[in-house]
Amino acid sequence: QRELEAALTEAELEQRVEIFLTETDTLWMLDVPTALVSTEAEEAERVLERNKIYLEICDSKAGTEYFEEKMVQTISGAVKTKEVQCETITVAEKGMMVTSWDLDNSLDASEPEPTKTEEPGAPAGESSKSPSAEEHGQAVAVPSAKGTIALFCPSAVPARPQEEKECHSKAILASENLQQDLVVMERILMENIFQPKFAVYRQIPVLKEPPVTSGTETDEAEHEEDEEEKKEEKKQEETSLKASLLSEVDQSPAEAAAPSLELLWSYRCDLTSGHSVSSMAWNKVNPDLLAVGYREFVSQDQKKGLACCWSLKNPMWPERIFHCEHGVTAVDFSLAKPHLLAVGLASGRVAIYDVRSRNDAALLDSSTSLNEHKGPVWQLRWMEQDRGATGGDRKERLMCISGDGRMTQWFIQQRLDCSDVMKIKRTESGKKKLPGERERKSEAPLSQQAAGMCFDFHPEDTDIFLAGTEEGHIYCCSCSSKGQILGTYRGHKGPVYKVAWNPSSTDMFLSCSADWSILLWHRDSHTPLITFTSVTAFVHDIKWAPKSAFIFAAVNERRVEIWDLTVSIFQPVLSCAASPEGNLCSILFARNAECLLLGDSCGQVGVWQLHNLAAPSSDQVGLCSEPGLP
Repeated sequence: QRELEAALTEAELEQRVEIFLTETDTLWMLDVPTALVSTEAEEAERVLERNKIYLEICDSKAGTEYFEEKMVQTISGAVKTKEVQCETITVAEKGMMVTSWDLDNSLDASEPEPTKTEEPGAPAGESSKSPSAEEHGQAVAVPSAKGTIALFCPSAVPARPQEEKECHSKAILASENLQQDLVVMERILMENIFQPKFAVYRQIPVLKEPPVTSGTETDEAEHEEDEEEKKEEKKQEETSLKASLLSEVDQSPAEAAAPSLELLWSYRCDLTSGHSVSSMAWNKVNPDLLAVGYREFVSQDQKKGLACCWSLKNPMWPERIFHCEHGVTAVDFSLAKPHLLAVGLASGRVAIYDVRSRNDAALLDSSTSLNEHKGPVWQLRWMEQDRGATGGDRKERLMCISGDGRMTQWFIQQRLDCSDVMKIKRTESGKKKLPGERERKSEAPLSQQAAGMCFDFHPEDTDIFLAGTEEGHIYCCSCSSKGQILGTYRGHKGPVYKVAWNPSSTDMFLSCSADWSILLWHRDSHTPLITFTSVTAFVHDIKWAPKSAFIFAAVNERRVEIWDLTVSIFQPVLSCAASPEGNLCSILFARNAECLLLGDSCGQVGVWQLHNLAAPSSDQVGLCSEPGLP
């Protein structure tokens, strides 16, 4: 400013400058629409009473430290009155009762009666059998023109119609139309049973069934009793409303309710009983379709596994069931083709199923591939090659990590084949490095390969991924440079079961292990920033909350834990035993609801509602981006 003032001349200083002041746009801080109720409406008295109670509360709380009255400027919208006239819709109910013999009679009437045959030479109009004898099931003697006598047994005649009836009933039961109608009826029954739970999951008001009233006229005494009952109910509602309003006004911020979990329902059936839930994955297009992988171990021998597709329309039986020869260890849906489900097995085989088909056979199988895995496929995931493409131009690659120490990329063509992205080699443990010291390039790898347990790709750069191993190391690798390790993170003393990048702060990631701990890492630091340990049990799975950069969930053998880094880094904000029958082994956040899915070793997937879990503001996300700051 001093340089500009020195450069101005007297003529410029005397020059006239025009400044225009204009009104800025209106900033809407809060928009509460006005609720208007007609004075002739049934709820008019209740609304007036509610307003009266609120004014009394405001007068009683004047002068307290938790109540402050302020004036704001509001804009009242123009009121419009619209009237619609329509005819009354008449409804009529009709019903009838059908018994089993009515159904049999209707089938008999629809079938043609067998024609009566006559012997050659018999008189016209003379029947070849006697009705009275047929009723008793006796043999009938019929004389012929040649003098011989033919015996006729009427008891054998109804055999053919009875067989036709059985074949007709079997055809009805096996028809596709009947199967589809039964599926619709089953979903209607499930909707009636789970309607309150579904409403909580959808975050919509719970609908209550209205009372059924008869069409007959009631007596005056009954009418008076109903009015008294309504008055008592109205008084109870007013007292409860007043108490709730008083509690809301008197409650301080420190008395806020603690986070909690509420079980809504469980995906389970007799078919999945006795199996352990190994993995879960949501469909990328249909948020109500869940794929669950099951495996079973008896005396260290692997039995057959299952891959089931559960729908929100029927929590009691899966929509699709795929039987596998070995235990299922990983599942994931495709994004470019949402009807394709990839399944990894404990035998090292990879299979792809088409969920649109009711056929149990796999669409593609890696049994014909020469590069098939020799160890269990612990995790697989579909990855986009070009994120900018849309629709049918999307290209995906199926990434797998196995216990044989290989990270592979699978190609879907006429058959399923793969190529190695990297081979994880076991390394010798050298001397302890100082904090912040990078990995030395001179460490000599052994010939023995380390088993890969898990992986996760960077949320922004799909070329970078993390790989957890059985020896407790985490490698940061690149797909473009085959086998190139960008960094090694040592901190766990047991197998690394899961690694997960933070979706908001992309330089941070979590890892859990069999050493009872959860570690928080920064990409540029090879030592963990924070160690989370609450119980002495294996931590099987971890997941970041989709709407917060500071909240994550973890499951160990006994309990589920919710950690909020803005509240505490020493204790979880929620820890509870969510599976009394078995051990927890898998966790997943719901995509379109505030719910958590927990899979256990008994084959159950519980859907739990999260309550009072406050999400931090987006301004706090940047605090996690700097190394060394929790």
